[in-house]
Amino acid sequence: MNWKRIFTIANKDIYEARQNKAVALPIMIVPLIFILVLPLTFILISMDPSMSGSLTSDPDTAKMFEMMPAFMTQATQGMNVSQSFVYLFLGYFFAPFFLILPIMFSTVIASESFAGERERKTIEALLYTPATDTELFLGKVLAAFIPAILITWVSFAAYILVLNGVGYPLMQRLWFPLTNWYPLIFWVSPALSLLGISATVLISSKVQTFMGAYQTSASLVLVVIALMVGQITGVLYLSTGISLLVGLVLWLIDAVLVYLAIHTFGREKLLASEA
Repeated sequence: MNWKRIFTIANKDIYEARQNKAVALPIMIVPLIFILVLPLTFILISMDPSMSGSLTSDPDTAKMFEMMPAFMTQATQGMNVSQSFVYLFLGYFFAPFFLILPIMFSTVIASESFAGERERKTIEALLYTPATDTELFLGKVLAAFIPAILITWVSFAAYILVLNGVGYPLMQRLWFPLTNWYPLIFWVSPALSLLGISATVLISSKVQTFMGAYQTSASLVLVVIALMVGQITGVLYLSTGISLLVGLVLWLIDAVLVYLAIHTFGREKLLASEA
């Protein structure tokens, strides 16, 4: 396996993705919403004294606190209602939203892989290169995986600054990140990203347009939505242990999917589809 060829293909795809507005715009806009707009809005609302009073008297709020697991109840001891809401929502309930970032970034870049080559009429030249089918596939995967993970980690760092900086007057301390975020960002996030990429590259190799590949692969977000619903409803809390387990399952699925993808992917099929 020639890694120089693999990284050459990856670098080419990353460059072309940067030139595509349909790829670049979501990558620039979505992180701003998740790491700036939503947290700022929630913190500023929680700092409003009238909001604090309404939360204190709200029966739904009391019920939510009663349903929380013991470790969350202990974590919020000594906090007022506003502090507890910021801690719980931005520290726990908001966590699954961050899984949307790697899967969205990876699928939007991976969707541009073969489908983008078709739209630019460059796929035949690519398929006639000396790279093997495995090198070609891995190059396309890395082109989406590396930027998706880097952007997710940078977004996480920015989220830390926003929560601790803007939230300091309310929380009166540096309180984020919580321990449950580390396996989520550095273990589950890469696994979910690879899952999306492997599936999307295969989809992209079979459809004719970038938007067709992206719309088909967008169904993978349902995995994140399921985790999100479980977290909000209290059915599943993404604690450190649960995150490690979810990540392990995803990595096992990734291994199977990548193995199958490499063994089913072939340039002959791609060339036949171009005929």
